[in-house]
Amino acid sequence: MSAITSLGYLGLGVKDLGAWENFATEILGLQSAASTDDGRLLLRMDEYAYRLALHRDDSDDVAYAGWEVADAAGLREVAERLRAIGVEVTQGGAEQAKLRSVTELISFKDPSGVACEAFYGPSIQFERPFHSPRAISGFVTGQQGLGHIVMAVGDMEKSLRFYLDGLGFRVSDTIDMNFGRGMQVTMVFMHCNPRHHTLALVPVPAPKHLHHIMMQVRSIDDVGSTMYLVQDRKIEIASTLGRHTNDHMLSFYLRTPSGFEIEYGWGGREVDDATWHLQKHHAPSIWGHRRPGMER
Repeated sequence: MSAITSLGYLGLGVKDLGAWENFATEILGLQSAASTDDGRLLLRMDEYAYRLALHRDDSDDVAYAGWEVADAAGLREVAERLRAIGVEVTQGGAEQAKLRSVTELISFKDPSGVACEAFYGPSIQFERPFHSPRAISGFVTGQQGLGHIVMAVGDMEKSLRFYLDGLGFRVSDTIDMNFGRGMQVTMVFMHCNPRHHTLALVPVPAPKHLHHIMMQVRSIDDVGSTMYLVQDRKIEIASTLGRHTNDHMLSFYLRTPSGFEIEYGWGGREVDDATWHLQKHHAPSIWGHRRPGMER
């Protein structure tokens, strides 16, 4: 059966659009694609019309996730998969599709209440090449989509059924995590294309759904130059430079104006479903990624 192929776009509810525009363009290197009539700020990182849509609200959290499929048949099959596990699916109208710059979409919610959309036919603008405001080499997107997101969930069993059976994700690996104060949890990392993981779930109580968004750059120099820029601008580094055990991403984490984090990384390994074997890890990083207050 057909399944999700990538994370196509994210909608974020943010309190301070001005601070976010400066942060996204001057620090992350995203390109502002303009403000829309309904008040959204659209941000580009490749040939897609946008990858992030910022909405002004008080949530400072994910507003919706846009999951891409190949075509109309794929969209119908995803809708059937979701309905088969008891998920209510709503067909998006022409106006909603226009707002999202896609050909057709459906909407639904995950077990934690996160609004989700599946779509096909995104607006592609090769005639308007992506130009970063910063001197960086660009982002790894294409078949691998926007990047990855890590979200806190209340019920891991229901969430896994939704994302695995409903959307067709495959488990890449798990990490047994020690969050301190006796809190031991197992994170689950899932892929839907060669990117090691497009989605990771962590079963911890949290005030917000979104923990972080990972953006992968094409050069290790882009990670280093951005890390020093973040330090110069006195932006909080939430986790120091390090390399992860599972996807081997060399990265650091910085705090956004909304409080959740951006992982800025390079060099992540890829999954080949023909040869990949599910793995289990017992630490998040091979080295580095030190967080204030966390056990080393």
